[in-house]
Amino acid sequence: MFAMQVLNIHDTKTHFSKLIERVTAGEEIIISKAGRPVAKLVSYHEDETPRWPGFWKNQMVMAPDLDDLPPEIAAAFRGDPS
Repeated sequence: MFAMQVLNIHDTKTHFSKLIERVTAGEEIIISKAGRPVAKLVSYHEDETPRWPGFWKNQMVMAPDLDDLPPEIAAAFRGDPS
C-alpha cells in the first residue's frame, strides 16, 4: 500500500493525469487549499452488492400528516414576518 500524499490544488491541476494513474494503482491523494485538506482523490469501485427490491416493504410507516406544513414554516417560505 502507498502512503497518502497531500498536494495543493495547483499541483493537482498540473499533474492530474499522472495522479489518476497513481490513484488507479491504489494510492490516495489529499488535495489541500491554503494548507487545509479539502478533498481526497481515491479509486472508484462499483458497488457490486446485489439489491433486494422490496427489502423494506411493510417495515416503514409514513405519518398521516407527513405532507402537512406547519403554519410558521409556511409563513417563513412566503417571507411573512414572524
